[in-house]
Amino acid sequence: MSAPPTFDALSVGDEAEPLVVEPLTRTSFVRYAGASGDFNPMHHDDTVATKVGNPSVFGHGMLTAGLMARVVKDWFGPTAMRRFQVRFSKQVWPGDTLTCTATVTGKREEAGERLVDLACAVTNQDGVEVLNGTATAAA
Repeated sequence: MSAPPTFDALSVGDEAEPLVVEPLTRTSFVRYAGASGDFNPMHHDDTVATKVGNPSVFGHGMLTAGLMARVVKDWFGPTAMRRFQVRFSKQVWPGDTLTCTATVTGKREEAGERLVDLACAVTNQDGVEVLNGTATAAA
């Protein structure tokens, strides 16, 4: 992991190194369930998931959000995130490949900190956005 970028070195439009996660598996969902304590059977039990009309189990929204947060952490460091807000737009399924991206949308100073505002997105292998949001990191 390289050193976090400095505030002065960043410009609007700069992009983080994308995080590509391929493929999501049922095991990914079960591991997240164990880490989060969210054992909703919709995420690990096909019988329950298909009974209510889903084609199979699907990933936790917060699994997707956590992968997106990792991009900001990897770019700016583990203590830099000041704000993170997301909206889930589609479910993620076993076999999906997710690409997480972050782009600088603004720079500002506030309360003595140099802050970088980011647009965040996660898309699947078909280019469909499954999550979008914003983040602010100290630089």
